Amino acid sequence: MENIALIKLACAITVIGGLFYAERRWPVVPRIKSVGRIVSNLSLAGINGLLSPLIIVPITAFAALHAPPWRPEVLTGGWGILLDLLILDLWLYLWHRAAHETPFLWRFHEVHHLDEFLDVSSSVRFHFGEVILSAIARGCFVFLADVNLVSVLIYDAFVLLGAAFHHANVALPAKFEKALRLFIVTPSHHWVHHHNIRADTDSNYATVLTLWDRLFGTWSKTERWADMPIGTEGRAEKSLPGLLTRPLSPP
Repeated sequence: MENIALIKLACAITVIGGLFYAERRWPVVPRIKSVGRIVSNLSLAGINGLLSPLIIVPITAFAALHAPPWRPEVLTGGWGILLDLLILDLWLYLWHRAAHETPFLWRFHEVHHLDEFLDVSSSVRFHFGEVILSAIARGCFVFLADVNLVSVLIYDAFVLLGAAFHHANVALPAKFEKALRLFIVTPSHHWVHHHNIRADTDSNYATVLTLWDRLFGTWSKTERWADMPIGTEGRAEKSLPGLLTRPLSPP
């Protein structure tokens, strides 16, 4: 377990550091200089980082280690991990979609969407309430599906790296990205999800595999353009105190 955690940390530092550099070398849109925005994003990330070992990790570990061992032998080992990764990605698609379609959950998730500019820091901008609710819901799923704890750790690494990648303000060769998004979520696919038109916001929910958007009919026909307006339709960005108290406001 410790080795997996160390590998995850090393990969995260390498990939996020590389994307941070690439955003400045090959941006899709000119970088805005907003200290307040970065402070808000990193503050939210810091809060969640403190909560992770106190709440998130214990919930996940308890669920995985106490799950009823109902799986047949064929669904364990390497094949079991592959199955776990697939169903965890499906679960996250469904949870993400619920966060948009359920007014109570949207109060928390909108904190992520109020960001009016996308870069690597956007990938860690989530309200701590959403993170806790997600951990509880995922814990229930992990328990019922008898998901291995190693699988969860591996999948979390994919999510961390994937989110950093598809929020990144990095220009990729058009043909390469079009081919890549047939399989995994890319910036051009996910940026449409952050378009400040609600019809597009409520689409492209996938986190790792774009399969789910095709399968469930939530793939937007909108193509990203360089100066696509980002944010939430009808609402403006908030300061950090406003983001923290957003769930107390009406949907």
